[in-house]
Amino acid sequence: MTVPGPTPLPVAPGDTPDVAPNFITEIIDRDLHSGKVPQVVTRFPPEPSGYAHLGHVFASFLDFQTAAQYGGRYHLRMDDTNPELATQEYVDAIADDLKWLGWDWGDHFYYASDYFDRYYAYAEQLVRQGDAYVDSVSADEMARLRGDPRTPGTPSPYRDRTPEESLELLRRMKAGEFPDGSHVLRAKIDLGSPNMKLRDPVLYRILRGHHYRQGDTWCIYPMYDFQHPLQDAIEGVTHSMCSLEFVDNRAIYDWLMEALNFEPRPHQYEFGRRGLEYTITSKRKLRRLIEGQHVTGWDDPRMPTLRAQRRLGVTPEAVRAFAAQIGVSRTNRTVDLAVYENAVREDLNHRAPRVMAVLDPIRVTVAGLDAQTLSLPYWPHDVVAGSPDGLVGVPGGGRVPPEQAVRDVPIGPELLIEREDFSAAPPKGYKRLTPGGTVRLRGAGIIRADAFDTAADGSVTHIHATLLGEGAKASGVIHWVDAAHGVPAEFRLYDRLFRVPNPEGEHVDDLEPAADPHFDPDEAALEDGAAPVDAGFLRYLNPDSLKVTRGVVEPSVLGDPPDTRYQFERQGYFWRDPVDSREDALVFGRIITLKDTWGRGAEGREQRAESRGQKAEGTAPKVEGKAAETRVVTLSPEQEQDVARLTGLGAAEADARTVARDPLLLAFLGTAVHDATFGQVVSWIVNDLAPGLRAGEVRVEAAALAPLAARLAQGGVTMRVARTALAQAAASGDAPLDVIEREGLNAGVSGDDLARAVADALAAHPDRVKAYRAGKTALKGFFTGVVMRATGGKAEPQAVAAALDAALETAR
Repeated sequence: MTVPGPTPLPVAPGDTPDVAPNFITEIIDRDLHSGKVPQVVTRFPPEPSGYAHLGHVFASFLDFQTAAQYGGRYHLRMDDTNPELATQEYVDAIADDLKWLGWDWGDHFYYASDYFDRYYAYAEQLVRQGDAYVDSVSADEMARLRGDPRTPGTPSPYRDRTPEESLELLRRMKAGEFPDGSHVLRAKIDLGSPNMKLRDPVLYRILRGHHYRQGDTWCIYPMYDFQHPLQDAIEGVTHSMCSLEFVDNRAIYDWLMEALNFEPRPHQYEFGRRGLEYTITSKRKLRRLIEGQHVTGWDDPRMPTLRAQRRLGVTPEAVRAFAAQIGVSRTNRTVDLAVYENAVREDLNHRAPRVMAVLDPIRVTVAGLDAQTLSLPYWPHDVVAGSPDGLVGVPGGGRVPPEQAVRDVPIGPELLIEREDFSAAPPKGYKRLTPGGTVRLRGAGIIRADAFDTAADGSVTHIHATLLGEGAKASGVIHWVDAAHGVPAEFRLYDRLFRVPNPEGEHVDDLEPAADPHFDPDEAALEDGAAPVDAGFLRYLNPDSLKVTRGVVEPSVLGDPPDTRYQFERQGYFWRDPVDSREDALVFGRIITLKDTWGRGAEGREQRAESRGQKAEGTAPKVEGKAAETRVVTLSPEQEQDVARLTGLGAAEADARTVARDPLLLAFLGTAVHDATFGQVVSWIVNDLAPGLRAGEVRVEAAALAPLAARLAQGGVTMRVARTALAQAAASGDAPLDVIEREGLNAGVSGDDLARAVADALAAHPDRVKAYRAGKTALKGFFTGVVMRATGGKAEPQAVAAALDAALETAR
């Protein structure tokens, strides 16, 4: 079998965070150390039946960045085996969005449909070997004969067909002699297996449909469990990573590799799925949103697709930072959407210059204010102070000293301010403009409201004010735009599309999606577009997910590139809508609010209730239908305080939110040491110890983990050794460092010893050094294995990689 040869290695964008050490990287370390694989090869295989979405981000990050970190190879593969759903539109969109995300697969872009001939040849081989047969029972009868987890399967009356008979029928199936559904090709494995997936799974079915690449050439198509492992083997994939739903399917994967005698063989590894709250990613349900006109299309900024996030104004750097925060483990987890939103805010805080826009204007005439032009800074003091090079950005690119990062802003006696920044009957604590009260205009002076005009309905239409002298005082600051020079614009205020964490749940307070005990990848990956979609999720749509206002923005934006992101002061982060905005009709969409208004408990709910004209009583409004009364399920104020405290101590935000929501984990963490090791300890609790803690099986204290984390940070142990010691300590109650000493798990190699091992490896293989110098840089994986073996597996993989980079570069 021929596999793709070495090519230039994938290079991640310079700001892409690494994949944190995890059980998969431990496997890779062992495989390279033992020489089992000379180079890491991963793949990301989306089905082109819709647009890439946030659910794809973590898996694609794990596949690509793992390959990049280990100097390996990354493949993008379109699993386009369903002619009814795969289209060129989706292929192009997925590839474009992943390239925008920063992934570079070089020449390794594959289509499963290009290998239909090879799949079929393998199918015939299985039949000739007696490992597959053509079955002719109905789908319902086949399901009945398979039995259930407590009852062994019953052989189909066609299971004993001779290879010759099955081969003839298979060829007639391929020739189009039979109607859809009349026959299938099944593997002959084990009808009594406790793993239902091994009870003679279907490999091929008859399905007539025009394929976007193959046309009408084929009328039989391979099933996922057949095509997926074959394609991995054909491409030379070494580590095939997928989510836990596929754990039982690995048995079919391994059976095929054995039956067809593939060498070298790929292996499948499953990681915990990462769901995202307040979001759905089912392509059928996303289509339902579009078809029902709840959104405008796949790129509607409220959708979870990458195309929509691009239109919203989110940057690829923010998405990559989010993916790196999630973490890899063997357990499924649902991630708070606030983690994603905070990654977006963090990215924009140092990217988006500050300007002023008024979204719901009311006119103010200011006596004593002469027309003039102010020079106002783009950046607040905290951004300037936090600049690593002392410079700040300006619209259009480039970095300049802070004193040069300014823009001209006209001001005159006629101004526009936000309607909500004036109150004729102010509530207690109101710090903006009131009759007879004062307020500071951002970058200008202090004004006093002397009088105001109202319309017939009592609404305020005009405010008359006076500019006060330097000695005046004001407790609040508001933004403004000059009425004569403000540029009219439409503002689209986007918010979460759903108002509950799990829109697919039966009840509003369901936090986690229910596990499907009968998961079948061929049902998930090869959807029946004609089947009805459960529309229950629609009852949880947020009626305030989009508000549109018309207002004005300061004229400085007219000279900026269209893709400039801004922070509209006191409003949020915005940019020009790349689809609808025009020079003569500006449209700005809100990328994200300045603060998380969903995670503030009752306060946030009260604000939203007020905005809909309802009583703010700390609960969400009542709605018609199945959910007579609903509430937004978020972290309580106390839990948010825990998150702030934990992140302040060094925990990753995703881990902090998981702990804050679980009293058992929070209590266990109570004895943890508050020092530089805290973040690593929290990560271990969430990703390694949580199942055992919930089962009451962890005997070690959190305080005992700090010395292990410190040893890891110092390079005294590898992550593999640390996690081995952690597992043994959890079971025995012994201190992890004592476990390391007792079991002889000490790791670590001195710099001199590592340098000698690298030099010896290069000296022992001059032919391969020569090949590396000639451009076969994939040989770095080979040298990594040699060095790891020479050091007895004690060297830190990252240190080996750095030493090899230096030595091989010198060799070139």
